[in-house]
Amino acid sequence: MNNTPFLVVDSVSVGYGQEIVAKDITFSLDQGDLAGLLGPSGCGKTTLLRAIAGFEPIRSGSILLDGQEQSNRHHSLLPEQRNIGMMFQDFALFPHLNVTDNIRFGLQKLPRKKQQQRVSELLELMQLSDLAKRYPHKLSGGQQQRIALARALAPKPRLLLMDEPFSSLDTDLRESLASEVRTILKTEDMTGILVTHNLQEAQKFADKVATMRNGNLGLVTQE
Repeated sequence: MNNTPFLVVDSVSVGYGQEIVAKDITFSLDQGDLAGLLGPSGCGKTTLLRAIAGFEPIRSGSILLDGQEQSNRHHSLLPEQRNIGMMFQDFALFPHLNVTDNIRFGLQKLPRKKQQQRVSELLELMQLSDLAKRYPHKLSGGQQQRIALARALAPKPRLLLMDEPFSSLDTDLRESLASEVRTILKTEDMTGILVTHNLQEAQKFADKVATMRNGNLGLVTQE
């Protein structure tokens, strides 16, 4: 049995110019863990997420995924080499593509039959099979969010990073979607990190919740 953590963030600092935005961050996640990263705007949580994804270089420390080093102070794998999925605050659905084609977008390298099989699987998982041919402007906010999640999950990333993906939705919908997304990711055995400033949302989603303030990681709690 492999006891090595799936994601290891070890003494990582990230900055812009002279400013260090995330300071000496250390934590680890096992395969299938869901973590919430909680904190106010500007505390460094999005910067840390971008460093894990490979969009920002790190000043110190290292990031390992499934035993493979992704970043250190001297070298960083490109985002496309990491097989990490990302969801942002903006759903970023393609308005000219229907639901099926939005989900299929990241599957271009697969044979057509396998693309359709994966799309159908995800539509069923999201309970949105009846919306397969609908366009984004005909969907509710919650439906758009589920389609964005399906698109992020389609290529089966090793890790899913979510940067306040529910922030434009009302409070009740945010919390219910956080719980739904948790169920979906558990079904897919996906490891994920949700960045949010909403405690209830983090608790609905995560096995573990860490607080971040002024670039420092705080207490981690576990259900």
